[in-house]
Amino acid sequence: MGLLYTKFYMDFDEEEWKQISNDPIVFQTLKENVSLDIEDISHKSYKLIFKEGGKINMFRVTGKFRLTWNDDDVLK
Repeated sequence: MGLLYTKFYMDFDEEEWKQISNDPIVFQTLKENVSLDIEDISHKSYKLIFKEGGKINMFRVTGKFRLTWNDDDVLK
C-alpha cells in the first residue's frame, strides 16, 4: 500500500480519472499509463503511473491530504 501526504488539493483530468466514491473520496483511472505528479509535504516530487482501473484514495487530514493506493495498481 502506497502512502503520501500533500498540502495541495489535486485536480484529476476527467478524460483519465473518474471519481467513484465521495466518502471516502476515491478516483479510478479510465486509461492505461495515467501519470500523477505529487509533491509531498516535504516538497519531494513523485510521479506515479497507474494501470487502467487503478484507484487512489484521498482523505482530508488537518491541513493536508493523505493519499493511498494499492501497489498493484501502479506500474513499476
